[in-house]
Amino acid sequence: MPDAIRLISGTANPAFTQSIFEHLQEQSVDSKIVDAEIGHFSDGETRVQIKDTVRGYRLYVVQPTCPPVNDNLMELCAILDALKRASAATITAVVPYYGYSRQERKGMPRVPINAKMVARFIEIAGAHRVVAMDFHAPAIQGFFEIPVDNLYAYPVLAENLKKSLSGQDTVIVSPDIGGTSRARMLAEYIGAELAIIEKRRSEDSGDIKLFKVIGDVDGKKAILCDDIVASGKSLIRAADLLDQAGASEVWAAATHGVLCGNAVQDIDESRIKSIVITDTIAPKQEEGPKFFRASVAGVFADTIRRIHENRSVSDIFNHKY
Repeated sequence: MPDAIRLISGTANPAFTQSIFEHLQEQSVDSKIVDAEIGHFSDGETRVQIKDTVRGYRLYVVQPTCPPVNDNLMELCAILDALKRASAATITAVVPYYGYSRQERKGMPRVPINAKMVARFIEIAGAHRVVAMDFHAPAIQGFFEIPVDNLYAYPVLAENLKKSLSGQDTVIVSPDIGGTSRARMLAEYIGAELAIIEKRRSEDSGDIKLFKVIGDVDGKKAILCDDIVASGKSLIRAADLLDQAGASEVWAAATHGVLCGNAVQDIDESRIKSIVITDTIAPKQEEGPKFFRASVAGVFADTIRRIHENRSVSDIFNHKY
C-alpha cells in the first residue's frame, strides 16, 4: 500500500534504523526497511541503488552525518537523489546527528558557514523534510527552506539519570553559556538546580580557558549537560573545575557521542564518574565502564509515525521514554 511507512538506512548507523523499525512493529505500524545497495566504486565514489520500488511511497532515510562526515553526507545525498529520481511521493531525511553543526556562523573573518551549505545540499538532493536531534545551534532550522523537526534528547537522558540520583542534591551544569537553554530543560525535567561554567577563548592562542562556575555546586552531584562529546577535553576540564568548586561527584550527559581519538580513554581516566550518551551515533570502539547508552530510537519512531499521520510532533515531549 502506498500509505505504508518505508525506511531506508544508510551505512552510518544501520542498527539505529533497525531499532526504529522494531519500535514501529511493536506499535503494529505497517512499515518496512527498503532494500538498498550502498557501496563504492574503485576510485572511492559513492554508489547507491534502491533495489525495491518506491514509486508513490513516503520514504524516511535514516543517516547520521557522523565521522567520516563527508562520506556519510555524500551517501545521504546520493540516497535522496536516487529516491527523487525513482518517483517517491515524499522524502524525509532523518539525520539523528547533523554534522558541521558547529560551523553555523562566521566566528572569524573569511570562513564558510558550512552548516548552511549542508542544509542546501540536503534540499537540492531531494529532501522534502528533515528530522534531527539536538542541533548544536537551534537556529540551524532557519537554514532550511523545508520543514525541520529538531527533537530533544533530554527526556531520555533524564529518565536514565533519575535511576542514579537516589535523593542526592543535584545540579545540572552547562559547560558554556551557549548550552544554557539545553541544560535548563534537563534541570526542569529532573527538578534540579542549574549552574553554568563561564569560559573564554584566548585572543592570542584561541585556546579555551575555563573561568568560573556560576551557581552553587558545593557538596552536590554535578551533571554536565552537553549536545556533542567529540574529544571530551571540554567536559574533562569542566569536571576538574567542578571538583575544585566542591562538587561531591561529577557526572555527564550528552546527546551525540562522536568520541574522536582518545576521548573514551581520557574520559575513563578523568574525574567524571559516569557519562550517559544516546545511540544517534554508532560506537566505533569499545567503551569503558563509565559509559552508558540510552536509546532515542523510540523518539524517532514516534516522530516518523506522527509525521506520516499528519499529527503533532511537539506532543511527543509530553510523554516519558
